[in-house]
Amino acid sequence: MSDFPELRNHEGERLDATFAAGEADNPWFVVIGHGVTGNKDRPWAVTLQNALTEAGYGSVRFSFAGNGDSEGSFEASTISKEVRELRELLGVLEAAMPHARFVYAGHSQGGAVGALAAARERRIKKLVSLAGMVHTAQFYERKFGDLEPGSAVMWDKPECPLSPEYEADMRSIGNVLDAAEDVRVPWLLVHGTADTVVPLADSHDVYGVQGRRARLVELEGVDHVFSGGADAAMAAVVVDWLGTT
Repeated sequence: MSDFPELRNHEGERLDATFAAGEADNPWFVVIGHGVTGNKDRPWAVTLQNALTEAGYGSVRFSFAGNGDSEGSFEASTISKEVRELRELLGVLEAAMPHARFVYAGHSQGGAVGALAAARERRIKKLVSLAGMVHTAQFYERKFGDLEPGSAVMWDKPECPLSPEYEADMRSIGNVLDAAEDVRVPWLLVHGTADTVVPLADSHDVYGVQGRRARLVELEGVDHVFSGGADAAMAAVVVDWLGTT
């Protein structure tokens, strides 16, 4: 299709999105979601979308509300809200593309969003986790536990205030392993061995509860954001997997 829909969440907030059309006979459409303090224009996301387009897949990379150029408050950007936004986005896409089959590819915190959504979302037919976060409470404690919600910011970024809502949601979720057990669609896990933000062990934990139904690909020496050209290697893994599952 040439006229892609506008994306808005349940609060009417517009979600900034970049669409790319696929080949007419390819029903698979990939939705690309980012992690905490990220946005749709991170280099890894652009590289992934370009690789998907070259391989004939339609796709959209978008920023969750409060992130990048999307409307909304960053302080309200919790995993639980983003799960709801993803499901609403899929509803809009399904109405616009009724014959499409949807893949969700989430990076970091976006990976946790994907696991929680895919456990109960029929529209997600394949799932990709890129350095996906699993242990949300541990992540919060490790990265932000010594900061004061309501007055501190994340990673020295003034535009990313640390909110009490975010802390409460991360601690309430705890981890996404129960949801991961309920995911019954093909699932690709891609993780760098040098990731110091979300440990490789998170992907191993998902692989364990999936009973080896998932596929785990470790990229040797690669960091959390697939820098130094590793984004191309990551994208190649995703494209190959999509074509063989």
